[in-house]
Amino acid sequence: MRFAAIVLALTVVVPLSAQEVAKVGSKAPDIRLPATQVETVLPGAKDTKTLSLADFAGKKNVVLFFYPKALTKGCTIESCGFRDKLKDFLALDTVVIGISLDTLELQSKFTEKESLNFPLLADTEGKLAKALGAAKEGSKVAARYTFVIDKTGTIRQVYTKVSVADHPNEVYNFVKDNLAK
Repeated sequence: MRFAAIVLALTVVVPLSAQEVAKVGSKAPDIRLPATQVETVLPGAKDTKTLSLADFAGKKNVVLFFYPKALTKGCTIESCGFRDKLKDFLALDTVVIGISLDTLELQSKFTEKESLNFPLLADTEGKLAKALGAAKEGSKVAARYTFVIDKTGTIRQVYTKVSVADHPNEVYNFVKDNLAK
């Protein structure tokens, strides 16, 4: 009995070594973050400066892709791939949103430099990254993970292994095969 109490105390005090990645079938968290170009996904929201996944509940599917750092080679390749495929996603009633731990200022520079046509979330405190398990422990960058969320706010697919050049097509094919109207 005494031993069990000691073990229990240790398990309460010792933090988990890594955040668990959100599972398919779970609900997406409702965390509001600063964003670029909100009006591209919420028409009529001209002066709105924040977004939450809950903004799309009952309206749109969402592709939320985390990338480590704005304006870097791999992140640019992936983001431009989603940019070039955006019309195809929109035809499937799906919005694309990029997210990293970068500041809104850096996200805005990235958007402008690469002519990105979808919002980028600035998760500087890692709130959404932690909630979805995309935060790299001890790092100031997010993991390159993608979450596909349906109109009910349910996570339908999680990608934790991403090839930046092929990923936008891979995600599009999933949405087309599983979430099309």
